[in-house]
This record gives sequence, structure tokens and C-alpha cells, in this order.
Amino acid sequence: MTVQHADAASLGVFLFVACVVSILARRVGLPYAVGLAAAGIGLGLTGFRSHLHLTPELIFAVLLPPLIFEAALQLGWRPFRREAPLVLNLAFVGTLLSTAVVSAGMHWLVGWGWQAALLFGSLIAATDPVSVIAMMKEQKAEARLHFVMESESLVNDGAAAVLFSLCVAAINGEALSAGSIGLSLVTTVGGGVLCGLVIAGVLLLLLIRQADDPLVEITVTALTAYGSFLFAETIGVSPVLATLAAGMLVHNWGRRHHLTEIGSESVTRFWEFAAFLANSVIFLLIGTRTAAQPFVAYWGPAVLGIILALLGRAVAIYSLSPLYDRTRLAIGLPVRNILFWGGLRGALAAALALASPEQLPEHDAIIGTTFAVVAFSIFAQGLTVPRLLRRSGLLAGGK
Repeated sequence: MTVQHADAASLGVFLFVACVVSILARRVGLPYAVGLAAAGIGLGLTGFRSHLHLTPELIFAVLLPPLIFEAALQLGWRPFRREAPLVLNLAFVGTLLSTAVVSAGMHWLVGWGWQAALLFGSLIAATDPVSVIAMMKEQKAEARLHFVMESESLVNDGAAAVLFSLCVAAINGEALSAGSIGLSLVTTVGGGVLCGLVIAGVLLLLLIRQADDPLVEITVTALTAYGSFLFAETIGVSPVLATLAAGMLVHNWGRRHHLTEIGSESVTRFWEFAAFLANSVIFLLIGTRTAAQPFVAYWGPAVLGIILALLGRAVAIYSLSPLYDRTRLAIGLPVRNILFWGGLRGALAAALALASPEQLPEHDAIIGTTFAVVAFSIFAQGLTVPRLLRRSGLLAGGK
């Protein structure tokens, strides 16, 4: 069997399993992402050898763009402007606080070197947009909570990506200063947003406005999603923020002025399918890779990594949320609890861990600890968030 045929066969198995899991998950009330990850672990334990492997390249170049773009197609300018102070504070300051807590703990309690501790702290600090978006959409959370959690998980990747890249640069011996760190943050975040807006704007003006064909409109949005992500990655700015900005522009400007009515509906359906496909592959691959991890060898760092990741998230949420208590952006304790416990880690953390520099003595331990945190996040948190939402009355319609 050729490599191409083996890849196609693995994808076929994954799609079949995804369909079965989706049907069963709805019937038994199991979160879809949890079911997929469990199925992936089951496949791994039964000896199934997928020819699709969880690599940073597969996640960043193929699977992440449709998930980010589909989520961005649901974000309006008006609610984003309204929630921006809260979202940006949680995304940037919260990520820094979480990174500091996790890094200090891994250094002082586990004994990792500062380089490894900071690297792990940066990659585990940000909530994963893949996991959070899947959870919020499936559970039909109350509108404002849904919006804040999704937008924060999308934006905080910018801060996490900068921190991770700075750690990698320091490990590779590059000299860093406060000025260079600040400049890197501004250029990565601002450049990503600008890149997405420019690419989406140009494609909308040059192609979609000239077309009256839903298939062309779908194709242009695919070019927008992948083009903004890959070009941003090429020039060294945030690809997640680029695709986020591109998707928001298509939703808020393109649909109003350029997409036809049929084209707009077709675009929505296409990206819903693309997101379903990407989600299915990601969580199944996380499961199969988790099944292969030697957790026994790293059980100490893994347990402390889980505790510190939760502690870092708690510090970020419960210290920053009270700043808005006397404003229109105030969020109550039930919402804070969901923001804390629902801040899942997943594919993004796994991809960054797999991309960590191999010269680090803690390289294998970083990967093992990250997958332990991801597994805990998906199963322990993912299974209990729905119940917490119901008890808190934060489901749409209060059910």
C-alpha cells in the first residue's frame, strides 16, 4: 500500500469512527470531543496504527485554519467591541499570569530548568480554541458566556505564541531585551490582525464581488482562511489572529456587501462541515497519541503539571474578573467558575509541545506532561462542564 493510500485509509477509518461517535454521543449525552478522544485511545490500545500522525505541521497547516475561521464567522463586531476590555485582559494579562504560576511551579517543585519551565508554562497557559469552541457550541451555553469564552480562547493564542517563540529563541541562544520582547508582542499580534484584514479585504473586493456563484464564494472563503493563516505564519505574525480577523471581516462586511444570499448560506454550511471534519481528526489523533504516551515515566511532573495548570488558570480568572465588578462588563461567580473550569487545553498545547526544541533535557518530559494535562482537561473537565453549566443556569434558555 502506498503512503497516499495508507493516509486515505486512515482518514476513512477516522471519518467512520467520527460518525459512529457522533451518533452515540448524542444518544447518551456524552460530549462529542470526549467521545472522540476516548475512541482514539481505544484505537491506539487495540493496535490500530494510523498513517496520520499528530504533528505541528498537520495541526497548524491543515486542521486549525477551518476551526478558527468557522468560529470567526459567528463573531460580530458589536459584541466584540463591547467585550474587548474583558476579553483582551483575560487573553493577554491572564496568559502572562498563568505562565508565571506554571513556570515557577515546574521550576521550584519539579526541578526543571528555567528554560523548560518557561516553555511549558507558555504552551499550557492559553486555553485551546479547538476544545473550547467545540465544547461551547455543543453545550449551547448562554450567549454572553459563549462569546467571551470563544473569543478569549481565540485571542489568547497570540500571547501564548509570542511567549513560546521567545522561549524557543532564548533556548537557541538569541539575545533578548525588554524592548525586543515588547516589539515582538506588538508585531506578532498587530501584524496578525492586519494580515488577516488585508488578505480578506483584497479577496472579497477582487473576487467575490465579481462572482454570483455560491461555489466561487465558498472557494474564496477557503482561500481567505488558509491564505491568511499560512501567509501570517510565513512572515512571523500570529496566524490564529490573522484567520480570526479574516473570518470576522467576511462575516461582518463580506456577508453584508458582497456575498449573495444563497452564497452566504452555502458558506456557513461548508465551514460547519469543515469544522466537524477537522475536530474529528484532531480529537481522534489526540486520543491515539495519548494512548502511546509513557505516563508512568513522568507521573510526578504530570500530576504537578495538571495542578499548576489549574492553579494558573484560577489566578488569571479570579484576580482579573473583579476589576470589572462595577462596570457593564461585570461577570458573576458562576460565569467565573465556568471560565476557570471550562478553560480546556487540547490540540494547540499538544502541537507546541511536539515542536519544543529537542536539545532540552526535559524535552520528552514536556511532551508527556503536556499530554497528561490535555487528557485531564478533555476527560475530567470536559465531562463535568456540562453539569456545571446546568447547575449554574448558564445554558441558553436557562435549561
